[in-house]
Amino acid sequence: MTAKKILEDYQRMKEDNNDDSFFYAQPRFVHHLDETFRSLLTNLYAEQISQDSVVLDLMSSWVSHLPQGIKYKRVIGHGLNRIELEKNNRLDSFWLQDLNRDQKLPLDDSSIDVCLMVAAWQYLQYPEEVAVEIRRILSPQGKLIVSFSNRAFWTKAPLVWKEGSSSDHINYVSDVLISNSWTSVDVVIKESKSNGIFSILGMHNDPFFSVIGIK
Repeated sequence: MTAKKILEDYQRMKEDNNDDSFFYAQPRFVHHLDETFRSLLTNLYAEQISQDSVVLDLMSSWVSHLPQGIKYKRVIGHGLNRIELEKNNRLDSFWLQDLNRDQKLPLDDSSIDVCLMVAAWQYLQYPEEVAVEIRRILSPQGKLIVSFSNRAFWTKAPLVWKEGSSSDHINYVSDVLISNSWTSVDVVIKESKSNGIFSILGMHNDPFFSVIGIK
């Protein structure tokens, strides 16, 4: 299937056009999203992923945020930093690949039940091709769960993400999927205030957004 393009060329441009593998060469053993976001994400996975699933954690790192105590049929990881992926104890296997250079996934048709992307879609320059590839490798009625907040490495985010609002981001991900023959798309939005003194000051936790596509 040929991907249906929805982005203009200028929307794919990044401030930092150096090879992504350079940027991710050094491991980062930090959490890029706050504790509340991570908890909401794990709860969503518990609701959405059955135990007999083959799971692909695309553009992963040293954590996959999957519920503890649940052993899935298989968990496959992908990313750009080998050290981070080796540290991720939820992965049964992994491979390295820059999806902005090569969008073809080295996986068989209908071999994955659920594909996860966390704080990842915002770095894709060719999301249409990636969406088509994910759809190819998913089993019938398979799921893609794209989760993100309002954070990013902004120099590595394409213009379409960098200049968009949170609502724009949700619509953008949804539009790419719907335009490329995904059966249905659901959206999960959660926002919560911080606890303690941060709550008194009116500070909020990272907002939680998730777009769930069904093959």
